[in-house]
Amino acid sequence: MSKRQSSKYKIDRRLGVNLWGRPKSPINGRDYRPGQHGQRRRKPSDYGTQLSAKQKLKGFYGNIGEKRFRRYYDDAVRRKGDTGENLIGLLESRLDAVVYRSKFVPTVFASRQFINHGHINVNGRRVNIPSYEVKEGDVVEIRAKSREIPMIFEASESVEREVPEYITADHNKMAATFLRIPALGDVPYATKMEPNLVIEFYSR
Repeated sequence: MSKRQSSKYKIDRRLGVNLWGRPKSPINGRDYRPGQHGQRRRKPSDYGTQLSAKQKLKGFYGNIGEKRFRRYYDDAVRRKGDTGENLIGLLESRLDAVVYRSKFVPTVFASRQFINHGHINVNGRRVNIPSYEVKEGDVVEIRAKSREIPMIFEASESVEREVPEYITADHNKMAATFLRIPALGDVPYATKMEPNLVIEFYSR
């Protein structure tokens, strides 16, 4: 098992959910946390519930660092509209999220690595920053020299998930267009996300 895969499984077990809906997730067979006391069930406090919601949302997008995640929250607060919806829109606008949602790669961790290695163009220009903010109408494509990587074909043919409606993806041309910033109800999370609890956590 690779270090990256092992880390991903640790996140699932620590949070007690199959975060990405993967059939090989260890939580499918052991729906409790790791460790000696993992099977103890306690009713969480309000703080614990809010913290868990934050950890799930952070973990889903490749376990984003706390400082960066807090900046997303601050940005969501400054924008007009519902802060929770704004937060989801900002996270789904990340380049690594768009590449993952487009089914160019099997996991968001692979997406981050794929971008770091320079395999992605945005509007014809190479971008190697996973947190790059994709705008409505932007075209994200795999560079011509990178299109023969086996992982890409495996991901595009996978039946585990579908490309969401706010993205159009052409796997023959290895290109996708980010149509619009999604609302929470548009995002195909494998487990329930509660951005309102994340907002409560930071606004305590």
